[in-house]
Amino acid sequence: MRRFLAVMFAALPALAAHGSEPSAAGASTLPLVFSEDFEDGADHWEPTDPAAWKLVPSRHGSAYSQFRQSKYAPPYRSPFNVALLKDVVVSDFVLEAEVLSTKPDYGHRDMCLVFGYQDPAHFYYVHFGKKTDDHANQIFIVDGAARQKISTKTTAGTNWDDKWHHLKIVRSVADGQIDVYFDAPEQPVMQARDTKFAWGRVGLGSFDDIGDWDEVRLYGNKAESGKPKAESK
Repeated sequence: MRRFLAVMFAALPALAAHGSEPSAAGASTLPLVFSEDFEDGADHWEPTDPAAWKLVPSRHGSAYSQFRQSKYAPPYRSPFNVALLKDVVVSDFVLEAEVLSTKPDYGHRDMCLVFGYQDPAHFYYVHFGKKTDDHANQIFIVDGAARQKISTKTTAGTNWDDKWHHLKIVRSVADGQIDVYFDAPEQPVMQARDTKFAWGRVGLGSFDDIGDWDEVRLYGNKAESGKPKAESK
């Protein structure tokens, strides 16, 4: 059985997991700082509502399932269902994860990745939504107000079905570049550029749907939490 791995500053390239070339500057040489397959539990994760998450059997052993709607109420309009990685704060990073949407199909069927998380009112997230509009299938910032779209590129929608999919975010804080990938590594499906938050935690979840997570890999440069937030552009 595969065992949980938590590796600090291992000299592994960010391409190791899937062989794709990140487009953000310097991402290809970032060290692996965290790896999770949920075979030994989910103690490294902090859900906004622990009652909404559990371990479930999956194709490779265990997965972390956000199996029902969270009762968490965020201070501003933003995802309700989030499990944050504990005690790891990064600046530049590559985050990869496998996800299975378990929600019956509808127009806003979604899963989300959170990053740059500093507190419940200050973070970024990617909304992988079935059909794109100003509030779906975009990159968002939450900055002391309801989420705001910052995407400069997206697609017509994320083609959710009942299969596992590979998600990836590549982040470069110097120029603010954010590149988002869904399955195919050649071209990002979403892009944005924002320098507001230069560090933060990462997380898994959904705006208001359900799904299972596995094979999480975080490559990045560690940062200290508690620093003042970057000034607005």
